[in-house]
Amino acid sequence: MLRRSLLSKLADAFLSCCRGGCVALLCFFSATLQVKFYKKERRFNSLNLPILKMVRGKPETWTVPEVGAWLEGQGFGQYKAAFTHHKISGDILLLLSEKDLKEDLRITILGDVKRLHLSITKLQQEHGSPDSPVAARNISVPSNNTGYPCQHHSVPQHNLHPSTASVQNATTFNRTRTYSSDSQASDFPEQQQQHQSLGNLRRPSGMATQLQPEYVKTIISCLYMLLVTWITAIVMVFVHDRVPDRERHPPLPDIFLDNVPHISWAFQLCEITIILLTTTWIIILFFHKHRSIAIRRFCALSGSVFLLRCATMFITSLSVPGSHLECAPRDPSDLATQLQQAWIIWQGGGLSIKGVRTCGDYMFSGHTTALTLLNFFITEYTPRRMYYLHITSWVLNTFGIFFILAAHEHYSIDVFIAFYITSRMFLYYHSLANNRALHQRDSFRTKIWFPMFSYFEAQIDGIVPNEYSNPLSRSNIRYFWKTVIITLSENLFSNNLKEKDD
Repeated sequence: MLRRSLLSKLADAFLSCCRGGCVALLCFFSATLQVKFYKKERRFNSLNLPILKMVRGKPETWTVPEVGAWLEGQGFGQYKAAFTHHKISGDILLLLSEKDLKEDLRITILGDVKRLHLSITKLQQEHGSPDSPVAARNISVPSNNTGYPCQHHSVPQHNLHPSTASVQNATTFNRTRTYSSDSQASDFPEQQQQHQSLGNLRRPSGMATQLQPEYVKTIISCLYMLLVTWITAIVMVFVHDRVPDRERHPPLPDIFLDNVPHISWAFQLCEITIILLTTTWIIILFFHKHRSIAIRRFCALSGSVFLLRCATMFITSLSVPGSHLECAPRDPSDLATQLQQAWIIWQGGGLSIKGVRTCGDYMFSGHTTALTLLNFFITEYTPRRMYYLHITSWVLNTFGIFFILAAHEHYSIDVFIAFYITSRMFLYYHSLANNRALHQRDSFRTKIWFPMFSYFEAQIDGIVPNEYSNPLSRSNIRYFWKTVIITLSENLFSNNLKEKDD
């Protein structure tokens, strides 16, 4: 009892330290990002201020020296001589293509060709007008991403709104690669094709383009998970009341449990491992740009897997796996007592270090489910270059499962089935969500068999990219204030006016 209270106090202290550390890290990262961005912006302005003063007016009126000054301002001063030799003035600059840069101007570095063409295209869209030479240009856009020859549709340049142009989307602060307007791209479904502009083209490698937060769906997903956890707590109370008697039903034969000695402190280490993975996942969510989608998927999958666990442990009650467990059928109690016991389980998250002790919930392991889900989500929503984090996550997942078995809290089949079901559910869900063709091939059948998936993933057309942002920045706070606070206040005000009119 003393050890359990000590572990509970250590767990509380660990959680408090994690919260304090997270807040300190968030403040540090926020200040660091703002200082770096401010220094970079000041340095850029100081370097380019004399050049920007030289280049004025519309680009089509620039002279050859002014075009050279613009090249220096964009970081392409080494090509100033070639542009001067070919007498590239402002109106000719706006008509240059990648072919011209490669063949005529002899720019052999592919990265410089792409970046320079990107700067020219951005200049076209910022200063283009119906009367300029650029207005008559048509941009060729592939209509599909298949292996067959693509038909090209001409899109007038002046019809492209600058705020939705792909060039500006490609030059966003948190993009790691840039793509020009003639890069390979694929369109949306046919019913949306006529409404899409150049900025809404699908990114290469199947990346999604329509990534709205959809906070209402996220809230519904969170409520669904909370409801399932409450149902799980109630079912755990029910199965505890009818757990098989150990004298009549001894532990079942198990290869692992029969050959590995019991380690009393292993189960507490497993739960500490869950806390570590949970803290890591919360930090990732805080900085992930598409955190709303990640939270929605995590809650939907967690709720579905634990709901399936409720069904399995309700249908069949296995005997107690170890003789050290103090489990026995309880006397029938009234509804209020059962709800109070369910509240204790729900409030403690089912963790033994928080004083929760349950029996009978063996098929399948909830701790293994939590470990596996956290591991898969951490590795999915972090870049591949963070391989050290992925390796650590897998090691913690593996050791957590070993600790469960070493503590003799579950049969080996409980752990195996929990890992298999959780991993398959995660892979199936993300395979459907990342492949738009599978999702839309038979949308009616998908809605019948996966109604929740069809609702949550209706507006996502590909893989969610791992992009990060600072949620405490001024732009994000301003956006949250405009979209959430002001919208709610306006809705409340309009409802009050309607009530007064009625």
